[in-house]
This record gives sequence, structure tokens and C-alpha cells, in this order.
Amino acid sequence: MPQISQLGEVLLSQLFWLAIALGFIFFVIARGMVPKIQATVEAREQKIAGDLAQAQAARVAADETEATWRARMDAARADAARLAQEAKQKSAADTEKKVKAAADKLNLKIESSAAQIRESLAAARSEIENAAAEATREIVQRLTGIKVDSKEAAAAVKAEMHG
Repeated sequence: MPQISQLGEVLLSQLFWLAIALGFIFFVIARGMVPKIQATVEAREQKIAGDLAQAQAARVAADETEATWRARMDAARADAARLAQEAKQKSAADTEKKVKAAADKLNLKIESSAAQIRESLAAARSEIENAAAEATREIVQRLTGIKVDSKEAAAAVKAEMHG
């Protein structure tokens, strides 16, 4: 077979050209494409690292903003509670003043009414004593025929009523 006999001569030549082609491909890829790929990968890694750093900074800023917001909300709630308490106290004080004023008016009316009742009671007692003294004086005069002085009759009735 003539192809096999030429194999030794052709093989070296083909191996030579294969080495040259592979070497050319290696140098083109190694010298031309690999640095571009490495630069692209490094740029991508730097971009990802930058984005992660920005995301972390944004997260920290958001946490700080949330903490500030929560502090302001807590302060606002405390102020609202304080204002509500002050309003309750003021309302209670106003109500207490109004109740005290109404109670004072009622006490004055009660004292006035009690004074009127005492006066009416004293007047009624006086009238009862006078009527009883007069009735006693007339009864003694009719029964015994003795004329009793109105002062003596009044003193006797008073002694009986109060004693």
C-alpha cells in the first residue's frame, strides 16, 4: 500500500504543520483572546463587587433611616400620650371646678333652705307655744275659774314642751 509507505515522510510534515497551526491558535488565543476574556471577567467581578458594596451601603442607609423614623414615631407617640394626659388632666380640673361651683351653689341653696326651715320651725313652735299657752289659760279658767296670766301660761307650756 503506497499510502502506508508514504506515512513516514508525510507524517513528519503533517505533524510539523499541525504544531505550527496549534501554536498559531495557541498564541492567538493566549495572547489575544485570553487577556480580553480576563479583562471582561475582572470588570464583571469589579462591577458585581461595586454593586454589592452599593447595595450594602443602601441597606445600611435604609436601616439608619428606619431607626430614625422609628425614633421619631416613638417621640410622636410619647408627645401624643403626653398631650392626651394633659388634656385629660385639664378636663378633669375644669370638671372639678364646675362640680365644685355647682356643689357650692347647692350648698348655699341647702343652707338657705335649712335656715328657712329653722325659721319656719321656730315660727311654728312659737305659734304652737302661743296657741298652747292661750288654750291652757282658757282651759284653766273654764275648768277652775282661776284667771292665769298669759306669761305664766307661756312659761308652763315652754317647760312642758322643752323639758
